[in-house]
Amino acid sequence: MPSPLHTTIRDLHRQKGRERRGLTLAEGVRLVEEAVGASGTIESAVYSPALEKNERGKALLASLTAAGIDVEKVTDAELDRLADTQHPQGIVAVVRAPRWALKDIKVKMGPVLVLDGVQDPGNTGTILRTALGLGAAGIIALPGTVEMTNPKVLRGSMGAVFRLPWVPLGAEELLSWAKTQKVMLLTAAMDGEPVAGMKLTGPVAIVLGNEGAGVSPALARAGKPVSIPIHPGTESLNVAVAAGILLYEVTRVR
Repeated sequence: MPSPLHTTIRDLHRQKGRERRGLTLAEGVRLVEEAVGASGTIESAVYSPALEKNERGKALLASLTAAGIDVEKVTDAELDRLADTQHPQGIVAVVRAPRWALKDIKVKMGPVLVLDGVQDPGNTGTILRTALGLGAAGIIALPGTVEMTNPKVLRGSMGAVFRLPWVPLGAEELLSWAKTQKVMLLTAAMDGEPVAGMKLTGPVAIVLGNEGAGVSPALARAGKPVSIPIHPGTESLNVAVAAGILLYEVTRVR
């Protein structure tokens, strides 16, 4: 009979389970280390003998045990069945992900990235990682965007999801917030103005649209379209790549 922890882990592979419990999964040494050192709260973990085969794994296990976190040892085969990845590195942790509010996004500290229906978890995780590395103030996730606690987003973010404020928000709430905070909305578009020639003096939010449909019409009308010059004949850039370039350019011209 599976233990309650095993049942919880299996439930957290489903979005409904994550939403109902307010929990998610972190797999692998690096991601669990990031959760320990940042805003995520580790509730419990399962580990296998594979974790104890190197000093880094041993140190992580010791830190979890010292913190009084419930850890359960299983076989390597059992861990493989519980994990979502092919190489979980001997550990799967149940994490209560951080919850931020708009006030935690300090618009004067750097640009904000707005994800308007970005659906691919790999892209979203990469955007989080890039945003943290390039000094963004935070992420706003509009409806249609993949949930930030999706385990694939966590892995793609390399732990940035535990360090960079992110807030789910509706489109109307975004527009109201931008007006109140005097934030200039820059919307990614193929026919926009290159950021390199612009003067940006106040708070800025870069709106990135859905991988196929782009920025929604309402937000496109509300913001200033900006673009990245690309080689003729190229249809578009990956949204995560575009996020990095636009974020770098905005930071450079401010």
